[in-house]
Amino acid sequence: MALGLNVPEPEETCSDEDCPFHGTLSVRGQILEGEVASTDMEKTVVVEREYDVTVPKYDRQMKRRSRVPAHAPECLTLEVGETVRIAETRPLSKTKSHVVVETVADDATEGGDN
Repeated sequence: MALGLNVPEPEETCSDEDCPFHGTLSVRGQILEGEVASTDMEKTVVVEREYDVTVPKYDRQMKRRSRVPAHAPECLTLEVGETVRIAETRPLSKTKSHVVVETVADDATEGGDN
């Protein structure tokens, strides 16, 4: 356990200054969970999360989604479609204020459908 969060430390080590495990970056605030939508940028992934919003006029739920750019430390190998947990941190760039802290194993998808 590291960072004051209940997340395991990655087995690989890295020399990334903005790594919360092996660098000097501290985390604070929100912890979000979402799916990796893009890994096209260097050291950055885009995490997409879906949530429901109530529409009072029709008394229904509407799905919304938000895309959050997050720093991807070198010690974590991330691919599109993985479910990850990201934590808020100080601003790392104009758009990045989150860092990936762990990949979440989906028990429902690993078991397979019969």
